[in-house]
Amino acid sequence: MNDWFTIEKIDDDTYAISEYKHWEETHCYLLNGTKNSLLIDTGLGVGNIKKVVDKLTDLPVKVITTHVHWDHIGGHKYFNDIGVFEAEKDWLKIKFPIPLSSVKMNLLKEPCEFPEYFDMEEYRIFQGEAAFLLHENDIINLGDRNVRVIHTPGHSPGHICLYEESRGYLFTGDLIYEGTLDAFYPSTNPYEFMNSVKKIKELAIKRALPAHHKLNISTDLILEIDKGFTELYEAGKLNQGNGMFFFENFNIHI
Repeated sequence: MNDWFTIEKIDDDTYAISEYKHWEETHCYLLNGTKNSLLIDTGLGVGNIKKVVDKLTDLPVKVITTHVHWDHIGGHKYFNDIGVFEAEKDWLKIKFPIPLSSVKMNLLKEPCEFPEYFDMEEYRIFQGEAAFLLHENDIINLGDRNVRVIHTPGHSPGHICLYEESRGYLFTGDLIYEGTLDAFYPSTNPYEFMNSVKKIKELAIKRALPAHHKLNISTDLILEIDKGFTELYEAGKLNQGNGMFFFENFNIHI
């Protein structure tokens, strides 16, 4: 369907749109309802994700931002109806917290066969005003589907997870995935990260859908990450600058 994106079917109404060719291996998610569709994040901005979305739905599309980091808002430029959590509205509208030069360095961090149409010189970080702001426990209604906003700060101040209780889906953003969990930037908070993991641990989750790397992860990973953060906290190590800690299925960088 597209030479950059990979589309995987979660169920008849839900798709993962992934960028496996890049080291970030980002996942965006399209949820189709009866009245409208929801796109969770828009990825790196290397390819035109809207062309993929348009082949999977003809309904109006709302874009929800799990957090305002460059690798999750790259395709926002192709959409108008964009929502962001209130704590990060200024990151989207006024000033992204990382300079463009650093973003480009991250984009090129590992070898990647970018598509021929991609021009690194023209690459820009999305900047614009959100069409609507999100708040804790807001419900996004798609007609026959309801998705709840859960504020899960730590990786960023306005990071959110999205919970579809009827299907047991938790779209975890950068809170839960197999890889290195980052809480070392000045805008991160490892203690809040730990508490956010404890918060979502209490939900009835049948499937955790991450924003990076391996798509099919066990819900037990949530318990493993909770245990990892708790061990670091109890050992007095949950402070920024302490470096990288390695666990079986993930790392924690603080």
